[in-house]
Amino acid sequence: MLDHLIEFNKKNSPEFLLYINDVTFVITDTQITNSPIPVNEPTTRGGVYFSDKFAYKMSGLIKDLSVVPLLTSKMLGPNTEFGKLRITTQIESDGKPVNLEIFTNLTNSVQTPDSIELSMIIVKLESV
Repeated sequence: MLDHLIEFNKKNSPEFLLYINDVTFVITDTQITNSPIPVNEPTTRGGVYFSDKFAYKMSGLIKDLSVVPLLTSKMLGPNTEFGKLRITTQIESDGKPVNLEIFTNLTNSVQTPDSIELSMIIVKLESV
């Protein structure tokens, strides 16, 4: 299903919605890739989370900066464990709409004056 989501996202730019504390944010310029992680073998990183040699990564922009204080509780660093981010989207499979829930760990964020770019690792994908 992840590979289908990657291909659909490249061709169609579906809408992605992030939900934090009962607030919804639109994610734009979304990219999803399967890329290597800088470890030689599957490992527990920092005793906190498991990392395989490859991971599905997701990035995107949020233009509503009111999300910034809400992200603090989701990042590793201020917290001893990741808080999962829930993202939804709709893709098409065999001509039918499929609603997806994507659960991610936020690994990095870069804020500009008018947006914040999120870098995440996908930890779970479900069709709903």
